[in-house]
Amino acid sequence: MSKGDTVGAQQVSLEEIKAIVDEAHRLGLRVAVHAHGTDGINDALRAGVDTIEHASLADAESFRLAKQHGAWFDMDIYDDDYILAEGEKNGMYPESLAKEKEIGRKQRETFRAAHAAGVKMLFGTDAGNYPHGQNARQFAKMVEWGMTPMEAIQAATRSAAEALDRSADLGAIAPGRYADLIAVDGDPLGDIRALETVAVVMKAGQIVKGG
Repeated sequence: MSKGDTVGAQQVSLEEIKAIVDEAHRLGLRVAVHAHGTDGINDALRAGVDTIEHASLADAESFRLAKQHGAWFDMDIYDDDYILAEGEKNGMYPESLAKEKEIGRKQRETFRAAHAAGVKMLFGTDAGNYPHGQNARQFAKMVEWGMTPMEAIQAATRSAAEALDRSADLGAIAPGRYADLIAVDGDPLGDIRALETVAVVMKAGQIVKGG
């Protein structure tokens, strides 16, 4: 979406990424890297980042590095549908739409290949590129491009908690957890799109919607 650059351009050097990662990890912080291009993804993984956001043009070397370093891919593969359908109407730059047309399908193919290669995957939405409230549409895309419904659900719950180092209090229904829960009508293991219509929301043990 940025104006005036190419999709695959690496904007930070390996040495700079390494310095950021080392300092952040020394302070006990996680590091997420926004990267579409292959070179940037791979240098970020070599530097020891925790998550790659987008990961659109990751390749086999990216998959190897991610598995070697225990990094997660956080890929927003629903966005393409909304951007191509509504982007022009919403005033998106023509060059941004051109880049989206170039990259959207490739990103989905990368998602499928990364999942098949055993890369750890998260539920990434890049929400803000489309209206909040449509986030759950990502689930169906993840299933369409290779995940089982349970894998997609766990990417948004258990795996997300693990990636954020919050497994002690988030990511599962169990005693001592934070108790952020949703309920839906229907079985999302049979139809993942059931998660797009939420009947009940519990936040920290308190019902804030439905019930």
